[in-house]
Formats: sequence, C-alpha cells, structure tokens
Amino acid sequence: MSGVTSVASTIDANRRAGTGSLIGYLPVGFPDLATSIDAAVALVENGVDVLELGVPYSDPVMDGLAIQKATQAALTAGFRVHDVFTAVEAIRARVDAPALVMTYWNPVLQFGVDRFADDLVEAGGAGLIIPDITPDSAGPWIATSDRTGLDRVFLAAPSSTDDRLVDTVEASRGFVYAVSTMGVTGARQNVDAAARGLVTRLRAVHAENVCVGVGISRGDQVAEVLEYADGAIVGAALVTALAEHGVGGVARLAAALAQGRTR
Repeated sequence: MSGVTSVASTIDANRRAGTGSLIGYLPVGFPDLATSIDAAVALVENGVDVLELGVPYSDPVMDGLAIQKATQAALTAGFRVHDVFTAVEAIRARVDAPALVMTYWNPVLQFGVDRFADDLVEAGGAGLIIPDITPDSAGPWIATSDRTGLDRVFLAAPSSTDDRLVDTVEASRGFVYAVSTMGVTGARQNVDAAARGLVTRLRAVHAENVCVGVGISRGDQVAEVLEYADGAIVGAALVTALAEHGVGGVARLAAALAQGRTR
C-alpha cells in the first residue's frame, strides 16, 4: 500500500485544516468505462477529497432509481468486475485522491476475496465499502483487509443497536459510513435529522471518523452535515449530473458541493 494516500490521513489533514471532507460516488462503467474514469478524475479536480467507485450489480438493494439505472446501463454495456481495477489504476495515475470501491459482497465472493483485495492493492485502491454485510459476518474480509492493509468501511443506520454500533466502529478502518435516512439512496430536499443523532451515538462509542451519506445533493447540505460529521458523501446527485450533462455537469456539481466543505 505504499504510495497510496489513506482515507483516514485525508480526513485527518482536512480536519487539521479546518475543513470537512467531501466524498463522491460514481459507478464504474457508466456511461462507458473511459467516461467513468474521466468523470471520477473531474470530481477530484473540482474539490472531492475521496472517491467512492461503485461496482455495478444486478440486484442493488440499497440503491435508488438514479444509481440503479446507471449501473444497469453499465452492465448492459458489458461491465466486468476487472474493469474496476482498470478504472482505479487509471484514475490514480491522474489524481492522488484515495479511491474506495463500493460493492455488494456477492461480486467479491464470486471474484475471490483474496484475489479481489490483491488486485485492488495492485491498482492503487484504498479499500472497500460493503453495504450488505455486517462485521459479525465479514470474517474473511476482515482477515484479508488486515493482510493487505486495505480500508474497510461498514455502514451504521439510525436503527442500529448500541452493541451493533460498537462492533461497527471497532471493525471499520478509514471511516464509519453513517446512513442518514432509512431506505434507498437518492437526493432529498432535507437530509434527515436522524443523521445528527446517529453521529452523536457513534462518537459516544469512540468513532474517530464518521461520514454521512444518503440524501445529500447540495453545497448547503454538505455544510450542514460537516457541522457535526467528518465527511459528506454524495452519490445519486452526481450520477444524475453525469447522466444528464456529462463530465462537465459532474465537474460543475462537484465544485458547487465543495463550496460547503469549509465549516
């Protein structure tokens, strides 16, 4: 992992500088592989601190309509799991931001947990966000990430018990992903107030880095979240911008979102 900027060090550096961190999600392979690489680079060039690169999956249980449509289009266009490593390597050759891969667990299992991790390290990736497994069912991934040094980001929700939050904090490396609302991803007019309470609960069990996602689509919402969290995660709004306005649209939205980073 030498030469790879870690997610935690990026968040820490921004905290010392008095700003929060902006994390941007886009699926690999949408609308095609080359454009998805250009779009991810544009995010970083316009103020995104950490990339979250999605693995298109046929049964995206957590994703809202915008991301479902994009990932289905990527699959229809011929996306294969190895494209993730091609994308990470190409993006990291152009920008220095850490690149996390967001994936459901089944593609990792099918590819091979150790093989997936080793290929991600080779490409310069920082780690995985896996929304559909919990720490108590993630033994193989925890062992492999310890071997490789990859970050592992687990999700916490307002419905999580205190014991589950403790387990999530202890197992996570990089940050804990606090889901601000119950339900699927998608831009909402108001980021759920439950996010603030969830972050308070995570702090109480010694979470060092907490980033809030699901429902953030504007710079003022980024600023609001960064009043109490270490990072704001934006996904569906960026995917929609890419679908409707191409790489230029993604760049403009990232720049607008980044204005909310200074707390």
